[in-house]
Amino acid sequence: MEESALIYDWNAAGGFDWQSARVDLNDETLRDGLQSPSAIDPPLDIKLRLLHLMADLGIASADIGLPGAGSRVVEQVRALAREIVEHKLPLAPNCAARTVVADVEPIARISHEVGLAIEAATFIGSSPIRQYAEDWTLERMLKASEEAVTFAVREGLPVMFVTEDTTRARPETLKALYGNAIGWGARRICLADTVGYATPDGVRRLVRFVREEIVRPSGEDVKIDWHGHRDRGMGLVNCLAAIEAGVDRVHATALGVGERVGNAEMDLLIVNLHLLGTHRHDVSKLGEYCQVAAQAIGIPLPANYPVMGADAFRTATGVHAAAIIKARKKGEDWLADRVYSSVPAGTFGRRQTIDISPVSGLSNVKCWLEEHGYDPNDAALCERLFGAAKAADRTLTEAECHRLVSEAKRVTAGAGVGRSR
Repeated sequence: MEESALIYDWNAAGGFDWQSARVDLNDETLRDGLQSPSAIDPPLDIKLRLLHLMADLGIASADIGLPGAGSRVVEQVRALAREIVEHKLPLAPNCAARTVVADVEPIARISHEVGLAIEAATFIGSSPIRQYAEDWTLERMLKASEEAVTFAVREGLPVMFVTEDTTRARPETLKALYGNAIGWGARRICLADTVGYATPDGVRRLVRFVREEIVRPSGEDVKIDWHGHRDRGMGLVNCLAAIEAGVDRVHATALGVGERVGNAEMDLLIVNLHLLGTHRHDVSKLGEYCQVAAQAIGIPLPANYPVMGADAFRTATGVHAAAIIKARKKGEDWLADRVYSSVPAGTFGRRQTIDISPVSGLSNVKCWLEEHGYDPNDAALCERLFGAAKAADRTLTEAECHRLVSEAKRVTAGAGVGRSR
């Protein structure tokens, strides 16, 4: 049957048209992601591998570092930029920089040396709470921003002007900072939810304000980015809200790694945009991207992490397993992959698995036996596994199941020998 006959899609019932939406993705793993207090800064070869995986996944651009942090970062940014040039990666690089010329200068130097346009992502705090803590006046902020942006423009760099803590900034401050940055030559501005403060409605209102009150009156072709953190757990949904509101690009990191509890999750953003019909790229390497990032950065992947976690497509519940088994018996892999999952496992290189636990039914046991080469109609095996599961306080491991099968077979064989005597 057709998918539309089996799944009624409330997501598409008169709402936002995701299939016609166009948005670019900017990967912050190699900069903002590595600012996680628990992160390991991986060696260059791993960073290069991640760069290739980003390109393979259809990610449009990547922040490749903050060279103002020192000579080690400068060398790595240079190597990453060269990799993009030498391998013709379809990935536009950008580098973070405070609004000081000293931070922008190494970006310009690397750009000229390598022969690659590197976008300067110049950032400055914008909220009144930050201004108060730093003793900044708006005049001082504008002066620093002008020096950095005009220097970058003179050096031939594309400029993205970023206001930190945008979601807690006053409208008049944003008008002054963004409006002047556009006048100085910035052709991309970034709204940053630096402390994960925004709600989806707040995101929509902010994007609408910036687009209608700042960008449109400027008369310039200025792109709008969204950069969000997940302190309140809304990083991903805020990205979707920003896209609905009309931003041109959203930022995220592998597995959501980043400052404090991290950024929006790039992998989950790709999953959702792919399923919504917006991200039309090959996603077969998404698992590798997550695994490389988790191992290299030292961020464990929780078992219950969506799509890529060990439990994402694993069930031991009798009702769930029975539905999947019935779907398989219809000869429909497509059906079995969706009857109890909103994410088709096969699309992302995974598969549905059925285990045995205290909440399992006999169908779980028979399915497990069949999938592992045993006779699912062997009453002794079924009884042994089913009884052990009901007496357990957790899901049985594969090793435990194999051991129980062996024990049941020994008992059956022993009984047979006894009868023959």
